[in-house]
Amino acid sequence: MSEIVAAGWVQDWAAQGACVTSDPDELFVQGAEQNRVKSVCMGCPVRTECLADALDNGTEFGVWGGMTERERRALLKKRPNVVSWRRLLETARAEHERSIETSTPVAV
Repeated sequence: MSEIVAAGWVQDWAAQGACVTSDPDELFVQGAEQNRVKSVCMGCPVRTECLADALDNGTEFGVWGGMTERERRALLKKRPNVVSWRRLLETARAEHERSIETSTPVAV
């Protein structure tokens, strides 16, 4: 059973990734092949956790959380003051979930 914390953050996300059964070599491709790998990430239940881990740890190669190394470098350059991507993304997810809860009409 996965350990989950506030806002549904999955601690053992790597075991639950959509790519867990993939050949690792397929995830570390270059060029246009990266788009195929990114498509695996689109429906992944732990995409955000994966991306936060890659950003926080400076992972240089491969597609992580639906982003290529080039996309991650651009994001890190654009937001150099972010100390913890996990904290930022976890907070954003919690706020998004709260906004959905408050805007969803309740059936009577």
